Amino acid sequence: MLKGAYAFLIMTENEMMVALDPHGLRPLSLGKLGDAYVIASETCAFDIVGAEFVRDVLPGELLIIDDEGLHSEMYSMNSNTAICTMEYIYFSRPDSNIHGINVHTARKNLGKQLAKEVPIEADVVTGVPDSSISAAIGYAEESGIPYEMGLIKNRYVGRTFIQPSQSLREQGVKMKLSPVRGVVEGKRVIMVDDSIVRGTTSRRIVNMLKEAGATEVHVVISSPPIKNPCFYGIDTSTSEELIASRHAVEEIRELIGADTLTFLSVEGMLEAIGRNEPGETRGQCLACFTGKYPTEIYPQAVPAGQKC
Repeated sequence: MLKGAYAFLIMTENEMMVALDPHGLRPLSLGKLGDAYVIASETCAFDIVGAEFVRDVLPGELLIIDDEGLHSEMYSMNSNTAICTMEYIYFSRPDSNIHGINVHTARKNLGKQLAKEVPIEADVVTGVPDSSISAAIGYAEESGIPYEMGLIKNRYVGRTFIQPSQSLREQGVKMKLSPVRGVVEGKRVIMVDDSIVRGTTSRRIVNMLKEAGATEVHVVISSPPIKNPCFYGIDTSTSEELIASRHAVEEIRELIGADTLTFLSVEGMLEAIGRNEPGETRGQCLACFTGKYPTEIYPQAVPAGQKC
């Protein structure tokens, strides 16, 4: 009956039940630890506890694990798989595999595709820690421009885009990152980031790099512009929160203070990730980029005045 993204793990005294939504919007994996079955949202969890990856839980699949073993049945035969593309770009850890594709490798390929689509003359490439490091390495490898650690992350500050207010996000960015003056001073810098959501982080980072002596800051984004809200568990519920829904690319460039700003194309993103599912979306949810949602969006889920 539920429409949307969900991954359930339900425990009773005698069994463990596991279910993934019919579109498989979130990753969910089955592993084995000795004679016991284990479930995790990311495969990297299996490595930590010494478990062996068995397979991905299928969209629309119900698993029941009890003393007699593993039982599988399909409660939905929906064939429209739509794994969240942002899992590859930002959410998942780089040492996880999603549907057989390593996240770090996918992000490197996104960076390489960016370098093909966006050739820029510069001195160094740097990535915004941590989720953009893989893409920055890929950009550097493809372009031949050296990768340098131009930004350092404070490990005691969490992700800033989910902070509830603009002032907290601004403060969080200041505490979260520091530029390395010895790397960027006097240099033309290519700053690789995975996405721009509200623009808060990008504006502050560009400003920090220029204050540290960078002569030029070219921002390249390893995903297309995020123009549409996500109704599948991510804290962007209105278009007004998304800078790309209200401004053209050139306007965003001016707002964040970059010398140039380029986003990866949707086609290039799909090619770089490399999923082999049939159809133009290749089994991925592209709603935040294209506005085409894989499930029905109910009017009561959309804030007043907001179109979906």
